[in-house]
Amino acid sequence: MSMNKLKVINRLCEEGIVAVIRADHSDQAVKIAEACLRGGISSLEITFTVPYAQRVIEKLSNHFAPGEVTIGAGTVLDSETARIAILSGAQFVVSPFVNTDVIQLCNRYGIPCMPGAMTVKEALEGMEAGADIIKLFPGETYGPPMIRSLKGPLPQLNLMPTGGVNVDTITEWLEAGAVAVGVGGSLISSAKQGDFATITEKSRQLVDKVKAFRGV
Repeated sequence: MSMNKLKVINRLCEEGIVAVIRADHSDQAVKIAEACLRGGISSLEITFTVPYAQRVIEKLSNHFAPGEVTIGAGTVLDSETARIAILSGAQFVVSPFVNTDVIQLCNRYGIPCMPGAMTVKEALEGMEAGADIIKLFPGETYGPPMIRSLKGPLPQLNLMPTGGVNVDTITEWLEAGAVAVGVGGSLISSAKQGDFATITEKSRQLVDKVKAFRGV
C-alpha cells in the first residue's frame, strides 16, 4: 500500500463525507463539484453515469491542488473503466458491487477501492479481494442499524453507506459506526433547476454535523 493510498483513505475518513455527483452533462457536474467545495466538502465522487465523466475528473484534477480536493470515480462497473478513471486523475474508485477485477486493478496501481455490498457475504468477499472500504449500498434499504449488524460478526469492516444519507440522518449513520458517508441525491437534487447555492448550503450543514458529532 503506497503512502499516497493511505493518505487518500485517511483524508476520506477524516472528512467523513463523499459527495456523489450525478449530472446530465459534464458542465453541470463541474458546477455541482464547485458548489460542494464552496460548502466545505472536498471529497468528490464523479460517477461514470455522467457523460464524459473522465473529462470531468481530468478537469477537476488539473484545476485543484491534490491537497485541496480528493477526486474519485463512481459507478465503475469494470476494470477498463477503472483504468480510464485512474489515468484521468481519479484518486479513489467506487463500484456499486464487488468486482474482483476492479479491486485487483486498483490495488495494482495503489488506488483505494470501495465496492458496494448489501450482505455479510458480499462485504467479506470485497474485503478478501482487497477492498479498502465497503460501500453499504443502497443504504436506504436497511438504514443505520445495518452497520451495527454487519460490524457484529465483522468488527474490522470499514463501511461507507451511500443512499439514505442526508442532513437529518448523517449523525445516525456515524453513530452506528460508518467511517464516512456518501451523499448523492439529497445533496445535489437542486442542480436540475440550476440552483447551486442550495448545494453549497447543504454541504455546509453536512460538514457541520460531522464536526459536531466528532467534537471538532
